[in-house]
Amino acid sequence: MKKVLIANRGEIAVRVIRACREMGLSPVAVYSECDRTALHVRSADEAYLGDPNAPRDSYLRIDRIVDAARRAGADAVHPGYGFLAENEHFARAVRDAGLTFIGPTPEVIALMGSKTAARAAAQRAGVPVVPGAGNGRDGAVAADASDDQIRRLGEEIGYPLLVKAVSGGGGKGMRTVADRVDLVGAVQAARSEAGTAFGDAAVYFERCLVRSRHIEIQVLGDEHGTILPFVERECSIQRRHQKVVEETPSPAVSPALRRAIASAAATVARSVGYTNAGTVEFLLDEDGGFYFLEMNTRLQVEHPITEMVTGLDLVRWQIRLAQGERLDLSEADGDRLLVPNGHSIECRVYAEDPDNHFLPSPGRILDLRAPAGPGIRNDGGIEAGLDVPIFYDPMISKLVVWGEDRSAATARMRRALGEYLITGIKTTLPFFTWLFDQPEFAAGRFHTTYLDEVLKTRNGRPFVEPPIEAEDVAAIAAVLHAVLLPTPGRDGEGITRRWKAQARAENLRE
Repeated sequence: MKKVLIANRGEIAVRVIRACREMGLSPVAVYSECDRTALHVRSADEAYLGDPNAPRDSYLRIDRIVDAARRAGADAVHPGYGFLAENEHFARAVRDAGLTFIGPTPEVIALMGSKTAARAAAQRAGVPVVPGAGNGRDGAVAADASDDQIRRLGEEIGYPLLVKAVSGGGGKGMRTVADRVDLVGAVQAARSEAGTAFGDAAVYFERCLVRSRHIEIQVLGDEHGTILPFVERECSIQRRHQKVVEETPSPAVSPALRRAIASAAATVARSVGYTNAGTVEFLLDEDGGFYFLEMNTRLQVEHPITEMVTGLDLVRWQIRLAQGERLDLSEADGDRLLVPNGHSIECRVYAEDPDNHFLPSPGRILDLRAPAGPGIRNDGGIEAGLDVPIFYDPMISKLVVWGEDRSAATARMRRALGEYLITGIKTTLPFFTWLFDQPEFAAGRFHTTYLDEVLKTRNGRPFVEPPIEAEDVAAIAAVLHAVLLPTPGRDGEGITRRWKAQARAENLRE
């Protein structure tokens, strides 16, 4: 393998490019028109234009991406995450073109990409799953199910329940239903959203575990049957089912529970012949019981925190495994992956306005100063002077910290958030500053609905409230600006104007 095309954009494309550089591989980028000057394009050795900005015409065009790989003479394709990363048709097209797909096989992607099929695979492997049901042959709610049949199915599961897209992810095609009168409408809405987002309108029902935690296990698998699980990641800080903060290890998981969940994750991955990097996700109830939720057949957004506490480079291992290498870690090394070195936390920094319902805030970044210092890593794909487009996910960067323990990591994140400066657009930095001051977060007492609940109690109050003294400072600044700003006039009067301005400034000081 000498040349790798990265079928993605933004920070993950930059992340893969850096791994390729360290391994002596030539990175190739693809881009849309609005990404012509993007950091990932300028960081690669070659870049190929996909023309339009809309994802369906650029980063989701399988034929164009495979054609770009051929023209570049690439040996392999790395999908990153999102876009085509979990698309079995893309993985198959790459393989059929004689190229190496840096990820699992198309067959495994298809199997585990279906929530209902993945649930069935976990059950066959003897791993507990969240109670759920459908009345169709594929485990989904039958497309022609009547309203009465839908309600009866809901009664079998019990309330509250979740309506979930079979091919979904990221909270799309998902609805929480607390009462039977809302079920039919929720099914219709979820089907519509899932059909638009994934091209598959199928949904199924799943019991809603109240006050549960979202725990996930990173796994690596080679082509020789070895599966290695890693220490868990805590992903319960979510807004509308979308993760915003992740950490490892989880404050709710004991060493004994960790080994049990990791063993279950490895069992699921091994049972389907999994290769490369993947993540098995679980829900943890208040009594310590855990249930298989789904499997993501790709690199996760939050993979850096696992790297921070284990010292392994997951992207490098993805590439090595795709080349057929063995997971040549010793048994002691494998055990070490379940014993974290310190604690790591990640904040997903978005171009969103937290004071306006977290609406996207696209535009040009005027200034950017990323935090630095011991234990800080900032995976970003932007620079000052670049635009955040309206067409894609508005994530700007992933701010990651490491500390000797959770308390040290939290203190370091507070410091990093205070150093992070981005102007020209709104970002979620003020929101994170607020969140890390919440006593429940500091104590590790939270669950998957905690953030949505606590946000409701704010009643729209801004995350940054200037002190009263700031109003006086602003008034003085306005006066100084008006007094000292030169006014249009003849060049010969310049000295006189400066004398007057100086005198006025001295009078203001007195």
